[in-house]
Amino acid sequence: MPISTLRSMSSSPMLLYFTSRATTLSMETGSSFPQLGMQQSLEPPKQQLPGYGKCSTAGSDPGKDPGKAAGCSGSSGIGKGPMPMVCSTPCGNPYAGLVSHLRASWLSGKTRPMEYRMAQLEALGRFLDDKKQEILEATELDMGKPSFEAFFTEILLCKNELNITLNNLCHWMKDEHVDKNLVMQLDSAFIRKDPYGVVLIIAPWNYPIHLFLVPLIGAIAAGNCAIIKPSEISKNTERLIAETLSCYLDSDCFAVVTGGVPETTRLLENKFDYIFFTGSPPVGRIVMTAAAKHLTPVTLELGGKNPCYVSDTCNVANVARRVVWGRFFNAGQTCIAPDYVLCTVEMQDKLMPALREAITEFFGPNPRESPDFGRIVSDKQFQRIRALLGSGRVAIGGQTDEAERYIAPTVLADVLPSDPAMQEEIFGPILPIVVIANMDEAIEFINARPQPLVVYAFSCDSKVVNQVLEQTSSGGFCGNDTLMHVTLTSLSFGGIGNSGLGKYHGKFTFDTFSHHRGCLHRNMGLETLNTLRYPPYTQQKLGLLTTTFEVKRRGTCTLL
Repeated sequence: MPISTLRSMSSSPMLLYFTSRATTLSMETGSSFPQLGMQQSLEPPKQQLPGYGKCSTAGSDPGKDPGKAAGCSGSSGIGKGPMPMVCSTPCGNPYAGLVSHLRASWLSGKTRPMEYRMAQLEALGRFLDDKKQEILEATELDMGKPSFEAFFTEILLCKNELNITLNNLCHWMKDEHVDKNLVMQLDSAFIRKDPYGVVLIIAPWNYPIHLFLVPLIGAIAAGNCAIIKPSEISKNTERLIAETLSCYLDSDCFAVVTGGVPETTRLLENKFDYIFFTGSPPVGRIVMTAAAKHLTPVTLELGGKNPCYVSDTCNVANVARRVVWGRFFNAGQTCIAPDYVLCTVEMQDKLMPALREAITEFFGPNPRESPDFGRIVSDKQFQRIRALLGSGRVAIGGQTDEAERYIAPTVLADVLPSDPAMQEEIFGPILPIVVIANMDEAIEFINARPQPLVVYAFSCDSKVVNQVLEQTSSGGFCGNDTLMHVTLTSLSFGGIGNSGLGKYHGKFTFDTFSHHRGCLHRNMGLETLNTLRYPPYTQQKLGLLTTTFEVKRRGTCTLL
């Protein structure tokens, strides 16, 4: 049974770092882990071991000047100065002390001033700038992620989220004044954006920086303390986060916890004020069950099988390029990738050579040698994805190399709804094509299955795209392209039903981590106005009360 150990940090800006190297199970996206939640109790740490990372920030105040980490190496140095925040009793939870410490910091009001939030957010910007090369190297080691894709998703899009937040935080934090009735015209009615408190962010392995950092940006902006749990599957990126993020954020308010399923199980036993989880639907159910014990609100960013309808009236070459890019980006390990294509048999015949040409254009005649095509993250995921190649007929690709965890960009033709590739989210470089008779059958096919994270529709006829939009339900929608909707911070991103719960990106992330508190501040005088509602009740009082409180219908509303 793994034992969690507290890795003490060397100075005040160091985050607490918990880790277990003896992990045998994992919180992999797209996999089911029935073991989670049924682990035997772990023995709490009985001693504190030296931690990773060093920062030349001794003596600085992370609340005033966080992230001043010019001397942060992240790869060497032994932490000194124990931080006794872990329950040492045999019956205690190993993370109870950590959660309590962060809660005490939050209750002190430290995270509430706008200046503090801005300073911590700016420190995250320095983290991205200072550690750019290490991030690119870690993601390449974990899954062969091309540096172009890693920079775009893990750095550029994160910087966009960060800058949008920094540019607008002073406006987002303001009280939102609301309409009042006649009686309360002299009073103040507003919505206050309060932080929840101590939040937990559990991130997956496929975009290991982006999918912890974007929620963290919103959590900090909203004034919360946070515990970050990166995925242990992307082990090099996990190590980078644990060893270097500590140099930038305030250790009293932010912590990194590492480990696998046993550690996450014990972590979830604690009471958090909000939980943000990104991963698979099976594990999402487990997280939601753990949260329900404390009535903790959650955001679940899950996944599913995202359909891609291609109509008979479209630019075939453009469709092929956009679908190939979206399906095989990050070697297909993207929750919003088009999971399968729905089209007529005539369009399948037209699309197949165009898909082959696009794959060759992007990755060359042998994608295995392309620096722009990644690898599968783990042996377990490789074996799962390879087993799906037996569905339908391999029309393009199909080559594999277990030693490299390589699966070629693959297109499966004539796939049946009952085939294995249609029973689970593929989460790899395989694109099945399912033949349907027409658009109505495609819509019926989509609606007969759990609501996906996104629906894609391609057509030169806007009416066709709009009909698919209007007659289906999904977390998001993108017409005539793939993936690009998530690059807009002005659009909410999130699932519905089996694909998730809640939304984020841009201001939506700030709102997700904020409690919108309805507030009314009344005048202590003018008591005569209140006598209308006091006993003894009379018909005259009721008439006056109705006149002053009633909201009247103004007329019809027409959608333009």
